[in-house]
Amino acid sequence: MNASRTAAPRRARRLAAAGLLAVPAAVAATVLTAALARAAGADFAIPAGGETIPLPGFAVVTGCCCLVGLALAGALLRWSARPAERFVQTALALTAVSLVPPLLSGGSGPTIAALLVLHLVPAAVMIPALAVRLRRLAGS
Repeated sequence: MNASRTAAPRRARRLAAAGLLAVPAAVAATVLTAALARAAGADFAIPAGGETIPLPGFAVVTGCCCLVGLALAGALLRWSARPAERFVQTALALTAVSLVPPLLSGGSGPTIAALLVLHLVPAAVMIPALAVRLRRLAGS
């Protein structure tokens, strides 16, 4: 078997291992931040839907979005000549776009502020973790 054909799955596994360690860290950081924000006065009530966002909801959405980010990193590792740079650019752009819905949610000031922070927290965990791993893997 060709050495480049065996290297690609090994690199993908290494990226997945790093990502699957970062996902629970991002989820935990987000849920902890949400709990602290709730204690500080953010009610997470969204008037448009008439619902209050529960803490487990933050965990589920964060976990799913982090897994999408990991899949994006995997695709870039496979098909990009500069996967780390492209990943950081794409992830930062998607993070910026994710800040729009909280601003349009109609929630209270503390809720909007908390939601904005809660979009940045998992990004602050996942983007560096995956970018570092992508840089190492792209060089190997």
